[in-house]
Amino acid sequence: MGSNKNKKGKKTIKYDRSDRSKPYLNVLDFLAEEKTFLSIVLGGLILAAAVTFNANAAMWLGFFFAAYAAVANDSIQSLGTFIESNKARQWWILWLYIGGIFVVTVTVSFILYDGDVTFQRLMTLNEDGTKAFPHPVEDLGQSFSFFQIIAPLVLLILTRLKMPVSTTFLLLSVFSATSSGITEVVVKSLKGYGIAFILSFAIWYFSYNLIRKHFKSRKHHKAWSAVQWIVSGSLWAVWVMQDGANIAVYLPRQLNVTQFLIFTLTIFAGLGLLFYLRGDKIQEVVSKKSRISDIRAATLVDFSYVILLIYKLFISTVPLSTTWVFLGIIGGREIAISLARHKKGKKHKKKAGKLILSDFSKAMAGLIISVALAAAANKGIREDIFQSILSLFN
Repeated sequence: MGSNKNKKGKKTIKYDRSDRSKPYLNVLDFLAEEKTFLSIVLGGLILAAAVTFNANAAMWLGFFFAAYAAVANDSIQSLGTFIESNKARQWWILWLYIGGIFVVTVTVSFILYDGDVTFQRLMTLNEDGTKAFPHPVEDLGQSFSFFQIIAPLVLLILTRLKMPVSTTFLLLSVFSATSSGITEVVVKSLKGYGIAFILSFAIWYFSYNLIRKHFKSRKHHKAWSAVQWIVSGSLWAVWVMQDGANIAVYLPRQLNVTQFLIFTLTIFAGLGLLFYLRGDKIQEVVSKKSRISDIRAATLVDFSYVILLIYKLFISTVPLSTTWVFLGIIGGREIAISLARHKKGKKHKKKAGKLILSDFSKAMAGLIISVALAAAANKGIREDIFQSILSLFN
């Protein structure tokens, strides 16, 4: 620990994080750096507790939390490569392009499905015909629970820790009527991860020499920019069709015009903040990957991603964790590149393995936290989990 002087000549304390013999210094340093963020989270928790018994206030507060938390976390997958490969462009140009696609996409759903902005993702039914993700007020005649309101705040904290957790698991699980609803989402998402990993591995492993030959130079044809913007725009539109449900889950399943405008403009403004911050801290998950800032590599990643999402979108209305599909795409690519390289040694292979294991373990941690929140928010899920545990001992 040392000290230095600021511009006004006052001494300021500087903590040395490398001093592992004094771990409390790391904690103090973290609290000092993140004091604004932690103050916002604390304020959110207090607000959540205050509005728990007011259904309308709880609904809108939960929505505002979810709107920012979901977009901030999911920038890693749907917009991460786009942001990374367009660092030289002004942020507001990227914002207007992506924001415009969002407005068009949700407007189409609003018109086609009588006020539903989720392309019927929230209309999924359980085997007994009940809604898998009922609205607390409309369908159950009750207010929102405290855990449902704070779920987006938990997502914000995990995002701040650079954890690529599944927004679908974390936000939808607290609204699931039974554990079967969560199970269906988990199964579909795990299958998506596996398919994405295999497809991405095959593309990058068998095409590595060809890709390396043509991508060796940092210079690229101008047409690549146009192709990337088209692919990234398509990916974003499909992401909205899949993951828009994670934000809209707090709102009525059929929105009126006023509710629709608040929903749309809020997320549009949130996207502006996201691009202004260039993806913020979660963007580092993408930035660490091999040459992902190359617009051609970013385009190939996004193309394989959007193809899988379109496939998953049309085979089932069960919500899917797009985060897990993205991690499968990135994971398959990193492993393929590390194995296809001609350089001797295990350095690259170990690095790729550590990155994939780190991302996957963080995603699993997010799943565990999601189930814990769902159990705390829903008595039915607690009973299902309890019965499952008992059955293991019978």
